[in-house]
Amino acid sequence: MATETTNTSSKAWSPDVTAFAASEVIGDALVLQASTVAGRIEGDEPVLRVAYVDDDAAEFVAEGVEIPEADPVLSEVTVATGKVAQLVRVSAEQYAQNGAAAMLSESVRRAVIKRADTAFLNQAAPLAPAMTPAAGLLNIAGIIAGGAVAADLDGLIDLAAQIGANGGTPSHIILSPTAWASLRKFKTGTGSAQNLLGAGTTDATMSLLGLPVLVTPAMTGDNGLILDKSAVVSAVGDVKVATSAEAYFSSDSVGVRATFRFGQNVVHPDRVGVFTVTAPAA
Repeated sequence: MATETTNTSSKAWSPDVTAFAASEVIGDALVLQASTVAGRIEGDEPVLRVAYVDDDAAEFVAEGVEIPEADPVLSEVTVATGKVAQLVRVSAEQYAQNGAAAMLSESVRRAVIKRADTAFLNQAAPLAPAMTPAAGLLNIAGIIAGGAVAADLDGLIDLAAQIGANGGTPSHIILSPTAWASLRKFKTGTGSAQNLLGAGTTDATMSLLGLPVLVTPAMTGDNGLILDKSAVVSAVGDVKVATSAEAYFSSDSVGVRATFRFGQNVVHPDRVGVFTVTAPAA
């Protein structure tokens, strides 16, 4: 009996797949900008195990005295991943139009980033025994509730200081578009028309407290996060794109498929803080 192989079967059984490093095609995705990529895995079942150490204290000892043994806690955090995917079906005639392939590829890229960003921040924690998709940062237990930032940046400064007191170093601020707009309306003083962050012909730079600001519609409401990137670990795979003219043979159509596997978790939740921005009175 003959053995069917990828060399003898129709392309529908073995469509060409092109893999791209995620950093090259969706480098602006939040998971790549605001987390520490610790590895990659394939499949919903395996998890990435990230080791970390909770330091024990060091003490002064007198000359010649035996040094007491330290007892640091060797811990781990696990990262499960989920697969974001999109399948687009177009007629062969549509796919053959000038520029159609490139525009579809860009559309798929935007769709993958949008879904990945939403999951990175907002994905609900899976119900046991499920492990994936991984919980978004806003649904991680133990992150700091920083309250409202209103009129000035004092609340945000205090939140950054609290992360520092917990052993972290704030690296990024993530804001919703409306939260960023409200911050840009803060004035330098009562009765002043001058914006605290700059406005007009010289616009505000995308930074606060010397930290880069990432503005994304995936952050809802008037909310924001300030975090230590090293406290957020992730597993990220390639962006895989496959095109098949055989899958929809009977309708003379072309299928374009894209997949991206990723997940995240937080090593030290007390190094991530959430806050809201109160819009100034009109």
